Amino acid sequence: MHIETATDVCSVALSSGGKVIAEQSSSEKLSHASELMPLINRLLDNIGIQPSDLDAVSVSSGPGSYTGLRIGVSTAKGIAYALNIPLIAVGSLQSAAAGILDLSNPSDDDLIIPMIDARRMEVFMAVYNRQLKELKASSPLIVDESSFEEWLPGRIIFGGSGAAKLKTMFGANPNVVFVDGNIHNAAYAAKLAFARFEAGEFDNTAYFEPVYGKEFVAGAPKVKGLR
Repeated sequence: MHIETATDVCSVALSSGGKVIAEQSSSEKLSHASELMPLINRLLDNIGIQPSDLDAVSVSSGPGSYTGLRIGVSTAKGIAYALNIPLIAVGSLQSAAAGILDLSNPSDDDLIIPMIDARRMEVFMAVYNRQLKELKASSPLIVDESSFEEWLPGRIIFGGSGAAKLKTMFGANPNVVFVDGNIHNAAYAAKLAFARFEAGEFDNTAYFEPVYGKEFVAGAPKVKGLR
């Protein structure tokens, strides 16, 4: 089973041998805590699978929403611990890159750049080739017209919740392509998680923590009379 909660979309999927057999999702904002377990229950009930039938659970490991990642990872760890099955972490951006690959037709020379919105003009991004080999590690970036000079004039395929910010800057560039479909979906982690499952590359259920991408800063209290 796969859990994706790094963005506003909360989704779960089931796969066998790396092939997705069922999925559920919700795009209701700020609802991961209330929606995730009902999604999991519907997913299992719809195809008659019992929790005890699961061989492993994978979860989006970040970067992304602090709260979303905490909810997803805590839930995945609880399932893995209760069922005594492996926990497999899949990077949010690598999974999203797999989504871009699925929704586009890149050539061998194209670059795939998934993005997760980090508010204002900032995004989390990474660079992959067609084989999903990481060429630039995940990092936060404040985007402007010069952000991708090192990768252009090669052809770039952008996608993800943060990519819309680039359309006014790069939309007219013939070497830039935007994938508009939702790539932050648990189903896109299936092949990546299965490869790790076959290789026995599991994460420590007790001590694994998500990668938030940058330090979490709590907002100032907004209760009248407090400063």
